[in-house]
Amino acid sequence: MKSAMLRLGMLAIICFSAPVFADDRDGETVYKAECASCHDSNTPRTPSFSTLTELQTSRIVGALETGAMRLIGTFNLTGPERVAVSEFITGKPYDQKWNDSGTNMCKPASWPATDPFAAPYWNGWGNGLANTRFQSADRANLDAADVPNLELKWAFAFPGETFMESQPTVVGGRIFMGSPNGTVYALDAKTGCTHWRFKAKGPVKAPVSIAYLRNGKYGVFFGDQSGRVYSLDAASGSLRWMDVGDDHPSARVTGGVQIHNGRVYVPMASFEEVLAMDPDYTCCVFRGSVIAYEIDSGKRLWKQFTIEQPPSPIGRDTNGKVMHGPSGAGVWSAVTIDPKRQLIYIGTGDNYSNPASDTSDSVVALDLDSGKITWIYQGLGGDAWNVGCMAKEQVNCPQNTGPDEDMGASPILATLADGSNVLIGAQKSGVAHVLDPDAKGALKWQKKLAEGGVQGGLQWGQATDGRALYASRSDVRWLSEEGVLSDQIQLDPNAGGGLVAVDLTSGEILWDAPPVSCEGRPRCSPAQGAAVTAIPGVVFSGSQSGEMRAFESATGKEIWRFDTLREFDTVNGAKGRGGSIDQAGTVIVNGMVYFNSGYSKFGANPGNVLLSFGLPGS
Repeated sequence: MKSAMLRLGMLAIICFSAPVFADDRDGETVYKAECASCHDSNTPRTPSFSTLTELQTSRIVGALETGAMRLIGTFNLTGPERVAVSEFITGKPYDQKWNDSGTNMCKPASWPATDPFAAPYWNGWGNGLANTRFQSADRANLDAADVPNLELKWAFAFPGETFMESQPTVVGGRIFMGSPNGTVYALDAKTGCTHWRFKAKGPVKAPVSIAYLRNGKYGVFFGDQSGRVYSLDAASGSLRWMDVGDDHPSARVTGGVQIHNGRVYVPMASFEEVLAMDPDYTCCVFRGSVIAYEIDSGKRLWKQFTIEQPPSPIGRDTNGKVMHGPSGAGVWSAVTIDPKRQLIYIGTGDNYSNPASDTSDSVVALDLDSGKITWIYQGLGGDAWNVGCMAKEQVNCPQNTGPDEDMGASPILATLADGSNVLIGAQKSGVAHVLDPDAKGALKWQKKLAEGGVQGGLQWGQATDGRALYASRSDVRWLSEEGVLSDQIQLDPNAGGGLVAVDLTSGEILWDAPPVSCEGRPRCSPAQGAAVTAIPGVVFSGSQSGEMRAFESATGKEIWRFDTLREFDTVNGAKGRGGSIDQAGTVIVNGMVYFNSGYSKFGANPGNVLLSFGLPGS
């Protein structure tokens, strides 16, 4: 979903201008000419200069070379200018051999010793093909009665970062996860020491997935924010294959991949709707898609666009520039696989330009073998929107603009007590849609569970145990009417949050747990946008306040809370601190609970840690 776009320097690309070919400029000159208009003016979804100063110099150089700022870095700046401006921002010299100072490397060990899936695991985004975000009792190995006794075991800091996004995957006693600077780590699940690292070409926001290959080997699969798709050797971290999933310069993979029957299924999105805020940008030509690869070779088997009609000129915008459409309908979240019906279910975002398509803001079913669209359930029609609609000038904003209410979360294929299935689509409008997968997505019931808006609504992910849907409310608000466009962005400490349980059969609300209080907490919002996770008897939900809570799944009673808003001693020796909790949810494996803390977008508190919890004496 679109909050998936919000990472280092994302929106600064809208400041892209014609290249300047001259003698190399010093760092201050480059910053004032190419960066200050966004980073010094609180442009929406852009980190401030003070935030940038806390990064490693190499982190900014990497962003200018291959990451979020690559359009400016490669078209507007020379190599010496990229280094100069990075050193000016941080005040620290550039070390091209930058590494994690104090990293705690594990002793060499072969992996896996046995079948890694014979032991408890959490693989990928939703812990299975159905994306239920539920962990069974035998894999969780954590009773509801024990949850109140959870205590911090260790913390791992991602050096130089100010936010965390990638959810951990735990397989075979190892944690696999990405980071904003593109490093993918394999950590020991018990101690947090580092087995290996791999550097991707762009930031890795999505979770990774592990799969058996052949001859006793296993692969790691994921996509990055440059639109590339990767397969690594899970034992060593070495590259097996890589493909550019979409050649649009703003393409990215924000959702986790799914692996089934020898194929890797990859969702594709973009931040072109942010680029549309630039008065000189020609809007818009990107179309969302799903791509299928052969697992061993990386051969592309098919690519299905969410909008089958290619974009073409449709008229002129407010500046007289030719506009293109249809566009958008990105796939921001992990796809869901239904082997029984041989279908893939995806959630799609809004259109970036007119004409609006019948596949935006929808749950779409694709044929598992060919990728062809089988049926469509549209949660909201006519939703054409881009970030230009947030600007006073309304540059590139479609006429009759929509509310930007993506079907952003992964569809959930739930199995009820009688063995039948329902398919759940959750929307940023705050509406949960429960569909019949045996009747081409016919609506069984729907219910509005949150107020909704650009930041949800029902945001990153929900969980189900087959009895109830557990959904957290985001509903982020700001004190200024300008919201994220305000020069002094401030979160509303009294808006958003809460966790609700809904009966999957009837749609009846079973309980409604209140949000946290922001009293006495800086830069606080009670919004609960982070994905929800459930185990038998317990539901976990984090908030932008920086607190993770656990609730009784039968009553909604809070039974455990941990405040992450502090500094941590870390196993790898890097400086670590907790902050806002958003996007990625809790992962529970074999008596251990893992989650990220630090999500400084939208004005919340920064952080850079992965936290690990267990029971006393474990």
